[in-house]
Amino acid sequence: MAILRKISWIKAAQKDFEKFPREAQERMADALALAARGAKAEIAKPMKGLGTGVMEIALPFRGDAFRVVYAVQIGDDLWVIHAFQKKSTKGIATPQKDIELVQTRLKRLKEMLS
Repeated sequence: MAILRKISWIKAAQKDFEKFPREAQERMADALALAARGAKAEIAKPMKGLGTGVMEIALPFRGDAFRVVYAVQIGDDLWVIHAFQKKSTKGIATPQKDIELVQTRLKRLKEMLS
């Protein structure tokens, strides 16, 4: 039987996600649904330096870049930690301020669930 995790959101991440264009939201929601079933979408990859089970969905969309970061190894749920439109013009790397925000939110989430 396939794994089926509930998708839970950090409130700020959900608010930011809701600002994405509708089609981008739908494609990312499909990728999250795959992850909730224990699979990995082609547009998802592990986020380096944040520990096992922290993934980033990277969606190029109409000249913009949208990202969603989620964690699968915190509690029983798949947790959406951060959603943002990447505005950096310096290659494909995730901006440091977003990495730091993810680290902070992961720490708070782990504390909340322990």
